[in-house]
Amino acid sequence: MTVKTEIEERLRRAFQPEVLEVVNESHRHAGHAGDDGSGESHFRVMIRAAAFAPMGRVARHRAVHQALGDLTTRVHALALDIGG
Repeated sequence: MTVKTEIEERLRRAFQPEVLEVVNESHRHAGHAGDDGSGESHFRVMIRAAAFAPMGRVARHRAVHQALGDLTTRVHALALDIGG
């Protein structure tokens, strides 16, 4: 299973989002710091879920990181756009 698929599955399971887009941007960072050669090191996530509505920005980010668990240590960069 790809890292992208794992991110999608964990976020869907945790938040039942109305909108979820996970984009692998690793190709844009080839040869740069943090590129481990796997092609799965840099991701951008846009997620919209009712579960985030009562949360502030920091709480939303913490919730996403908690849902992703060990995946946050397996990728170099994770850009988050989170809305409720």
